[in-house]
Parts: sequence; C-alpha cells; structure tokens
Amino acid sequence: MGPPEPPRPLRRDAERNRRRILDAARALVAERGLDVSHDDVARAADVGVGTVYRRFPDKQDLFDELLAERVDDLVAMAERARGSADPWDGLRAFVIGNLERQADDPGLRELMSHARGSELARRGRRRMADAIGELVDRAHASGQLRADVDVGDIAVAEIMVAAIVDRAGGVEPRLWRRALAVVLDGLHEHGQTPLPGAAPAMATIERMGPRPGG
Repeated sequence: MGPPEPPRPLRRDAERNRRRILDAARALVAERGLDVSHDDVARAADVGVGTVYRRFPDKQDLFDELLAERVDDLVAMAERARGSADPWDGLRAFVIGNLERQADDPGLRELMSHARGSELARRGRRRMADAIGELVDRAHASGQLRADVDVGDIAVAEIMVAAIVDRAGGVEPRLWRRALAVVLDGLHEHGQTPLPGAAPAMATIERMGPRPGG
C-alpha cells in the first residue's frame, strides 16, 4: 500500500470563506473573549452559520485553529528576531513583541490559557521552545545573556510580566513595560537598562486588586 494522498487544497471560494471565518473569530475573541457562538462568527464573517459548522463543527476546533495561527505568528517573529545583527536586541525584540500582542489582545491571552493543557498547545510550546532556544544560544554566544539563563527562564519571565498585563491593564496599561525592563535587565549579562516610565505608587498597586486566590 502506497503512502496516503495529501489532502486536497480547498477550492478558492472555500478558502476565502475559511479566512473570513477565522478573521471574524479572531476579532470577536479579541473583543469579547471566548464566549462567542457559531452564530456570532457567522454574522461577523457574513457567511451562513452552516458554513461555519462545516468548517469548524465544534467551537474548540475554531479555537484550535486560532491558536495554531498564533504559534505560527510567534515562530515567524522569532525567525525575524534571529536575523538581528545584535543577538541581545533580537531576543529582546521577540519578548517585547510577544507581550505587546498579549497586551493588545485580551482574548488572545484567554485563548492561550484555555488551551494550555491541550496536545495542540503542547506541540506549540515545543515549536516555540525550539525557536526561542536559537535566540538564547545566539545571546549566550555573544556574551550578552547570563550564562545560567535558559529557555525556561524566558518563558517564566513572560508569564510573570503577562500577569502584570492582566492585573494592571485597567489601571496602568503600560506598567508591564517597566516590569519587563526590570526582568530583562536581570537576564542581561551587564544590566543597567534605563527603565521606562516611573515606579508605580502604592495606591496604584492597591487599585489592581488582590492576588488571585488572595
């Protein structure tokens, strides 16, 4: 028995509808989070709801596709960062770019958190680890990244700052940039990067609310 035939490419009109559905779903998730229905997506995409169901029978299928595109976007961003003449600038640009996307799109953060335990998310994290690993290796080779820092530290740093994005978004939306500068300075071999903005007042911290579970 020979190898299975590759899947046929979608007809042009079918691919156009698929793209409209995904673009509409991404915009809805960015605006409203994951509480969207097939009907909502169909209206926003200006297609029949049956078309949405045929392409994505379960809402999770749609979310999985959005997540896969998100991973593709981040891997492409890492590849562009790898082309930077300065390895530290490349790593820094990738981390900032990733967090900028999360800060601009609350629905994206919810999507990533929702899918965290899925096999698709695990495969995505492995792809991301490989892409970030190359940025880390370049920064190590140039002597700009602390020798005891690895890919996992970059992931933890992003998680930490993403928490500031969540907590401070409605109070001080740009505070995460200062927090990230502090974190990146700690990862850099030499440190002392000027911090953007000013240190938040304790009154600002109090307005962010209690810690989750606290």
